[in-house]
Amino acid sequence: QVQFVESGGGLVQPGGSLRLSCAASGSIFRSMFSSYAMGWYRQAPGKQRELVARITSGGRTNYADSVKGRFTISRDNAANMVILQMISLKPEDTAVYYCNGVDWASTVVASRPLWDDYWGQGTQVTVSS
Repeated sequence: QVQFVESGGGLVQPGGSLRLSCAASGSIFRSMFSSYAMGWYRQAPGKQRELVARITSGGRTNYADSVKGRFTISRDNAANMVILQMISLKPEDTAVYYCNGVDWASTVVASRPLWDDYWGQGTQVTVSS
């Protein structure tokens, strides 16, 4: 089984910052978390869920064009954690943010979640004045 617990969201003014955390657990990750590419996804009201940042097992990162230069993804393999540091937040960043594995493709847009049947509750990020 696979379980993700996201935290760190909240209400922030435009230009503000937030740090999201995702804790991954489950038998599939036992001693194997570091071997999986991971990603942060978001879903805004009325829109499809989209991948915004991904990180390989070796630490290579890619970002959606909309967040490039503002978001930074990292991972702590010892703790089975994935982090998303967000700065210069914009109202269009408002969404529920989720983490999941990434079936790595040539582009961020083409990548798919590894465990599409296993999503956490997500964490709400609201950017508003």
